[in-house]
Parts: sequence; C-alpha cells; structure tokens
Amino acid sequence: MNAIVTLERVTKRYGRLTALEDASLALEAGEVVALVGHNGAGKTTLMKLILGVIRPSAGRLRIFGEDPAGRHGARVRRRLGFLPESVAFNGAMTGAELLDFYARLKRAPLDANPELLRRVGIAEAAHRRVGTYSKGMRQRLALAQALIGSPGLLLLDEPTSGLDPDSRREVFETIDRLRGQGVTILISTHALTEVEPHADRIALVDRGRLLAVGDMASLRRKVPLPLTVRLRVRSCTTGQVMTKLSAYAEVLARTEDRLELAVEPDDRAALIHDLDRLRDLVEEVEIENPGLDALYRRLTAAEAR
Repeated sequence: MNAIVTLERVTKRYGRLTALEDASLALEAGEVVALVGHNGAGKTTLMKLILGVIRPSAGRLRIFGEDPAGRHGARVRRRLGFLPESVAFNGAMTGAELLDFYARLKRAPLDANPELLRRVGIAEAAHRRVGTYSKGMRQRLALAQALIGSPGLLLLDEPTSGLDPDSRREVFETIDRLRGQGVTILISTHALTEVEPHADRIALVDRGRLLAVGDMASLRRKVPLPLTVRLRVRSCTTGQVMTKLSAYAEVLARTEDRLELAVEPDDRAALIHDLDRLRDLVEEVEIENPGLDALYRRLTAAEAR
C-alpha cells in the first residue's frame, strides 16, 4: 500500500504552548482513520498541518510525497477535500452558485456539481439561497464542496454535526463508498460509537500526543478492559449461576432473572465453557466488547496519572 499522508515525529509549538508533540502517523490509500480526542487535544492542529495552513516546528510531513506548506502546496491542496467543523457560506448565493465558485478555485469541471448535490441529498435546493438552508442542509453543502474534484484525500472535521439520524447514516454510507473507491479519509470526531464501525484504524489524541493508533482489536489488546456480559436466566436462579461464575466474574447488576457481569478478556473461554454447562438455567446471553469511548477514557486516565 502507498502512504498518502506521512507524519514523522511532528511537533507544533505556539510559543510555550505545544499543540502537537512528536506525532508519527501514516495514512494509506483507501483507508479511513478516525482522529479521536477532546476539544484542545490537537486534532485541529494536525489537520491544519496536513492542509499546509501551518508548518511543523519539528519533524517531517509529506502529503502525496510533497510538503503541503512548500512550493508545490497549491498543487497538493487541489488533491484534497476539506470539510471544516464550522461552515460559513455566503447566504446570498445559491447552493449551485457556491459549488461552481469552489470548483473554479480547484480548477475542477463544473458539470460534476449537480451530481454532488444529488449525492448529499440537496439537489432540490440547488437554486435556493443558502441563507434559507437549515444547519443540516449547510452541512450537506459543505460535504459536497469537500468532494469537488474527486479528491484522493478527504479531511472531515465533525462531518455529522447538525444532522438528523438519517442524514448521519447517509454521510457514513458516502464515506464507506469513497473508501471503496480508494479515497483516503481522515475523520475528526467526538461521535465515538458512531464512527467505530466505519474506521479501519483509530488515532487517539490527548493533550497534543498520539496515545495509540490501531484497529479496534489491537487497541483492545493494548488497553485490556473487561467484557460486559448480560444474562437472562430462569427466575430466582441468579445465585446458582453466580456460584459457577464467581471465580472470574464481577457482578455489576442483578435482579431475580437478570445478571450483568464484568469478565476479563482472558476469561472469555472459561465463561463460554461454563455457560454451556449452565444452559438449563441461562436463557439468553449477550457479550459486549469494550467500545471506543471506554478505551479512550482508560487511556486518557492512565496518561493523566
């Protein structure tokens, strides 16, 4: 695979403030990477560096093999698409006029714009003034703007901000489709549960440092957290069930016919074996792996200590 984005020990300082420290990251062709962190964690700084808006204080950065802030930066940026978190458009222009304006800036053909508006679901509003658009419609227009020129690298900063559930789903369907076409996508987001199924890898950022980068399986190995196990059992048999599981299971919640347990990943095989032996008592089993939000909380807590 070819690296589209390469950061090698990149640091960005503003006087005494270090916004990003010693960050190394590579994004491959056709890969979706979610950049996850609290406000002020360094996500926006990293995106600005990739866009060539700012230069690193130390380290090496290359986009499509070029320095995005160097002499060929304009050429590099024409191959990028960017959706900012805060969208500000001229409300007096129509959606179609705005897309034409941005297409001219990128030297992209105008005849592709109607299809972009259709893809993001606002084709029927193409000739309405943007000042009449809802927040969600402006967000869709911003996504269409980011897709002008069929970019090889797409930077999305909170792409589902202000969208209703159906629109959010459509955004991620677009992301999945673009990945299938070989587009590299970096998503900065707070919507951890939402982005998890659509990202090949997760980059966890806190206070300017990349804490961990990997797919969910590798992150779970790096940050071992207990499984959550939910059982529905025959009424008044929770005590019998716990007698068999108490060596490794911690009770989180209990009623006369339900148990919620915490079980370490290394005890998964023992759990499955024991549940099979308890099948006359256990009527329903749900095993939930720790999600991205739990992993992030554990990592940032460890970093704080």
